[in-house]
Amino acid sequence: MSFERIFMIGPMGAGKSTVGKRVARRLEWTFVDLDKCIELEAGASVALIFEMEGEAGFRSRESAALALQAQKSRVVVATGGGAVLAPQNHATLRSGVVVYLEATVELQLERLARDRSRPLLQTPDRAERLRLLAEARNPIYGALADVRIAADRFGPGPTAGRVLAALVQRYPEYSIHAT
Repeated sequence: MSFERIFMIGPMGAGKSTVGKRVARRLEWTFVDLDKCIELEAGASVALIFEMEGEAGFRSRESAALALQAQKSRVVVATGGGAVLAPQNHATLRSGVVVYLEATVELQLERLARDRSRPLLQTPDRAERLRLLAEARNPIYGALADVRIAADRFGPGPTAGRVLAALVQRYPEYSIHAT
């Protein structure tokens, strides 16, 4: 584990990108949204990649993008919810500090109510899909996490503050100067 990079993991709608941006800003590090990297590299949206290449094609691109980001220092990376599914990504994630933003299905449904861009939510019963994803993924998130923070309705600023406080508590040997 290295405190040169932070990987934000958790389910869709947990706030990985929004909170990750704030954590990066307060640390004066670079923020990277892994899905945006994949879209830039592919010249296509995540939804189109899923449509054209299937989930397996997307996951392959995701693993390559994650490996590239793991070579950088002073970076906060917001992963996609499924980045933890590929076993080869586990070692990559462990090359940094892994922050798991936990979110209930109810909170996800609230936050994703108007979002129609997510391929895995293109289903008549979004709640059931999110429950199934949680059953499959939450144990993996938990096993990989160095730090666990509950996502809540207080907003990204306070959540970012709790992330930084947890990092200071867990890694007192590192100096975190968060403004």
